Amino acid sequence: MEIRYWILLIFLGALWGSAFMFIKVATPEFGPIALVNTRLLIASLIFLPILLQKKYIHLLKPIWKQVLVLSIMNNAIPFTLFSYASFGADSNILAILNATTAFNTMIIAYLWIGESVSLKQLFGLILGFIGIFILVNPQNSDTTLIASLSALLAAFFYSYSTVYIQRQSVNANKMVLIGWSIVFSAVFMIPVSIFNLPETLPSASAIGSAFWLGAVSTGLGFLGYVRLIDKIGAVKTSTVAYFLPVFGIIWGSIFLDEKITSTITLGCLIVLIGIYLSNSNKKGYINSVNTKA
Repeated sequence: MEIRYWILLIFLGALWGSAFMFIKVATPEFGPIALVNTRLLIASLIFLPILLQKKYIHLLKPIWKQVLVLSIMNNAIPFTLFSYASFGADSNILAILNATTAFNTMIIAYLWIGESVSLKQLFGLILGFIGIFILVNPQNSDTTLIASLSALLAAFFYSYSTVYIQRQSVNANKMVLIGWSIVFSAVFMIPVSIFNLPETLPSASAIGSAFWLGAVSTGLGFLGYVRLIDKIGAVKTSTVAYFLPVFGIIWGSIFLDEKITSTITLGCLIVLIGIYLSNSNKKGYINSVNTKA
């Protein structure tokens, strides 16, 4: 994989890894639903100036059904699940559980769209998954069962959506597909959010966290996501999930005083080795789509 895609993959991992920290800060004051809707509305403002350009606007009509699916499966449901999960788990554990996305995506892509996976890639993905199991240890954090299941279910929705995007990208511009899915999900959640507004005005730190989640983690982050899927395929893009525990642990330690134990350090090293192995073989992905991001 070219160095520029490595850089973008790491940068995206840093952005998305920070999201769990800001979810942890903002959810108690906004509430899960209002926070997710705020996040999506802000992200929509990032995408709309692009989507309303003449070269993109006519591309929505043929794929509006796919956009509708992604608005629910890739945005509304997993974002909300992670917000609810933040009530019972530290931000670093949320990031760790989200990394199961990579393993799930490999399986779904193999079964659904026939995306080839080499033995080296398979070993790397399994090794990374072992690292996740090492990290998910009761001594690292007090995590409730409901929080764990919510985060794992959210990660599954991300996996499904990643392969769904790869499957639909033959006939759809991915900028339009993903961008309008964010706008649709923001609009769909407004009626629900009206009945779940916070009773008091959130603090400056909570509002700042919501803005970061919308403008940076979702808006800027999804622009990078579009670029990577277009260039390196679904399986390799999904390995960005392995960076999330690393950055989630770092940001949680710096800003939320979450502990970094020797177990966490060991698990992160194993995860990083898994990332390298799963990305070192150029044959394990579909790269025949030339739609622009």
